[in-house]
Amino acid sequence: MRCILMNKNKEILTAEYHLSLGVFSDIYNVINIDFAPIILKNTYQSNKDLKVALSEWFKGRGIPSWRDDLDLLLAKLNISTPTELLDKAFGLSLSDQYWVKPFDSKIEYKDINFFDHDFEDSEFTNATFSSTLESNAKISLISPNNTTDGRLKKTWITEEGKRYLLKGGYKNEVMQPFNEVLATMICDKLGFKHIPYKINIIKDKIVSKCECFVDKNTELVSAHQILHNNCEKEKAYETYINILENNGINNAREEIENMLVLDYIMLNEDRHLNNFGIIRNVENLVWISTAPIFDTGESLNIIDYNDEEVIINGDGRFFYDVDNFDSILNKVHNLKRFDLSKLDGITKEFENLLYKYQFITKMTDRRINKICTLLSSRINKLKKIIESNEKGNSQI
Repeated sequence: MRCILMNKNKEILTAEYHLSLGVFSDIYNVINIDFAPIILKNTYQSNKDLKVALSEWFKGRGIPSWRDDLDLLLAKLNISTPTELLDKAFGLSLSDQYWVKPFDSKIEYKDINFFDHDFEDSEFTNATFSSTLESNAKISLISPNNTTDGRLKKTWITEEGKRYLLKGGYKNEVMQPFNEVLATMICDKLGFKHIPYKINIIKDKIVSKCECFVDKNTELVSAHQILHNNCEKEKAYETYINILENNGINNAREEIENMLVLDYIMLNEDRHLNNFGIIRNVENLVWISTAPIFDTGESLNIIDYNDEEVIINGDGRFFYDVDNFDSILNKVHNLKRFDLSKLDGITKEFENLLYKYQFITKMTDRRINKICTLLSSRINKLKKIIESNEKGNSQI
């Protein structure tokens, strides 16, 4: 299929796409590379294989092969592989404005985008969060749910003209949605820019719910795209901040440090390069700001928790490395600006939230106590580090 890669209404390039293989076999004409995804622009300007990069980027828009209960979802959708979904709705997403237009088509972005046009979501949501294959309803595949990443079950829904993402826990684990809400509580109190999450119940399961934070004129650009083929990995942190500052985001270091402090408190083990980045205007390509903090579910040692013991890993992702949380915290230039007294009482608030939904989660009192004890210890540890730094500075 000959097609045009589009950014909203701007043509980027023309190419040949093989539906059966899910790859681009030829690129015929590069029209406007400036409006391409940054990872493709960097590839093109580095004289690397744009065809391969385009295929990998497009495949990466789809539901990954490691999605929780993927086989069950595919059976409900009556398809064989997630790549089949990419051509059902032009590859459209609610994270950006890229889409694939058939070469001879007259269709326009305004006719099809999911920012302006509602989509049927109830059947896809039921298929995602139901544990059985009982429904015979035909599920609409004209949906932004074709382009959701990550291993956790998730779906986009519409409510009163707004778009919300629902995201569950992993298999029988329930803490991920609660951790998203805890991150919201911490960010609210410390004044960090963030995406607010709430708890919802879908198909008798706990899920988190957050509103889409880009619109039809803005896109989320991940740190992975920004750094790909663009830095020495051991210098990624400072390189990333320099790139953002050079593109007009003057508070980049402060915003990244806020994220590092949140991850330290919550023992977030999964701050990978695709769950932070920047917001860019797709009309004029201006870098607007860092993206608000989102996706903090893999925290508080959720995988290792049980009723008998608490296993503290103590390591988190830091750009291309895995490092101890204390070492990562050392990257923060000025810990004195963080007033941890604002978190007084938050452990009790979180405990109340866990007890509120205990009738669904069946989480034991013992486990709730362990989680809250761990949260309290992390806050107190950071308080002591800040106090120690202040004393050290006063003696200089």
